[in-house]
Amino acid sequence: MDWFKTVKTYYDAGYYTNDNVKVFVIKNKITVAQYKQITDEDYSI
Repeated sequence: MDWFKTVKTYYDAGYYTNDNVKVFVIKNKITVAQYKQITDEDYSI
């Protein structure tokens, strides 16, 4: 599964918030760099 593509699609559609996307970083499904690419914000805990 392409987690980056899936998370970005859901984020862009408004289904995921920044906090939802952080969970995917914590679970090692996407990287911190990918988090920034999706949300346009720096990752912070």
